[in-house]
Amino acid sequence: MAPTALEREDVARDAAFNQAMHGKSAKSRGGLTALRAKDNAAQKAAVDEYFKHWDNKGHEEETAEVREARRKEYATLTRHYYNLATDFYEYGWGSSFHFCRFAYGEPFNQAMARHEHYLAHQTGITENMKVLDVGCGVGGPAREMVKFTGAHVTGLNNNDYQIDRATHYAVKQGLSEKMAFVKGDFMQMKFPDNTFDAVYAIEATVHAPELVGVYSEIFRVLKPGGKFGVYEWLMTDEYNNEDPEHRRIRLGIEQGDGISNMVTISEGLKAMRDAGFELLHHEDLAARPDATPWYYPLAGSFKHMGSVWDFFTIARMTWWGRGIAHRFVGAGETIGLFPKGSQKTADSLALAADCLVEGAQKNLFTPMYLMIGKKPE
Repeated sequence: MAPTALEREDVARDAAFNQAMHGKSAKSRGGLTALRAKDNAAQKAAVDEYFKHWDNKGHEEETAEVREARRKEYATLTRHYYNLATDFYEYGWGSSFHFCRFAYGEPFNQAMARHEHYLAHQTGITENMKVLDVGCGVGGPAREMVKFTGAHVTGLNNNDYQIDRATHYAVKQGLSEKMAFVKGDFMQMKFPDNTFDAVYAIEATVHAPELVGVYSEIFRVLKPGGKFGVYEWLMTDEYNNEDPEHRRIRLGIEQGDGISNMVTISEGLKAMRDAGFELLHHEDLAARPDATPWYYPLAGSFKHMGSVWDFFTIARMTWWGRGIAHRFVGAGETIGLFPKGSQKTADSLALAADCLVEGAQKNLFTPMYLMIGKKPE
C-alpha cells in the first residue's frame, strides 16, 4: 500500500524533528552522554507537547474529556515521550525497556533475557520464522530473540530516534541480516495481511489508545495458525477508578510512562477475544509467588540483588541515587550541559517509578500480564 501525501509529509516532519533534536546522538554511547547532544529548542518543543497532557491536571480533576484528548493524540504523545525518556532509560536500565521476574540470586541481565526467552518459547518462535516486534524500542529484546531463536525479527516503532539507535546496535553486533526496523503506527500498520509467522509485544501495546485496535491490527498481519504473545501493562481488577488513591497511582504511571489509556485485566482479555484471537494461555506472571519481587530494582532494594555487578543498576533507583542524578541533571541544565526540560523529564520518570512500586504492592497493577493468542487456521 503506497503512503498518502499526508503520510509522507508526517514521516518527513518526524524525520526532520528527529534530526533537529537528536542530531548524531543515535550513534553515541547513549544515556547521559547522548542527552548532552540534544538541541535545546527541539527539546523544549517535545517537553511542551508531552507535558501539556499532564500539567495542571491532577488526579482529582481528571475528566472523560481530558482522557479522550490523550487517546486522540496517542501517537504524538508516545513519540515525544520516547524523544524525552529514551536516554534516561538507557542510563538507568539498559537497552531492554521492560520488567521481568527474578529467580533467587539471579543477576539482572540474566533475568531480563530469561523473560524474553520465555515469551519466545510461549509464542513458538523458531529459527528462520518471520517475526514482528510491536513497539521494539531500541531493539534490545529483538536482538535477544534473534540470538536465542535464529528468527528474522522486524521491529515496528513510531519514534525515529529509537529506530536509529536500534539500527546502530544491530550493525554493531553483526545482526543486520536478521533484523529490520520500520517506522510506523501500530494502530494502522502498512504490512500486508498474513505477513508474519509470529508476533510479540513486550510492554509496548499499553501505549495504544484502545487495545482491541492494536490487537486487531496484529491479528490482520499474522498468518493463520500463527501466535501472538504479549506482556501487557494492566490495572488489576482490584483497581477502582472512583478511589482517588487508585486513580493517583494510575495517573502517575501513565504520566511517567507515556500512556494515554491504561485498562484492567478483564478489559485486556476481552480485547484479545474481540480482535479474533483464540486465547491459548493468560496469566499474571507478577502474581506468581516469587521470593524476589519484579519491582525490586525500582524500589532500590539491595537485599534482593542477585549479583555484585547489579549494584549500580540498583543504586540508580534508590532515593539517594535518584537524588544525586536529578541534582546533577538539574545543575547541568542550569549551566547548559543538558537541554532545558531534562530535570522535568527525570522527575516525571521518578514519579512513575514510585507509582509502579506502590501499584504493585497494593495489587493494583501488573507489567507482565501474559497473553498468548492464536489466529485460527
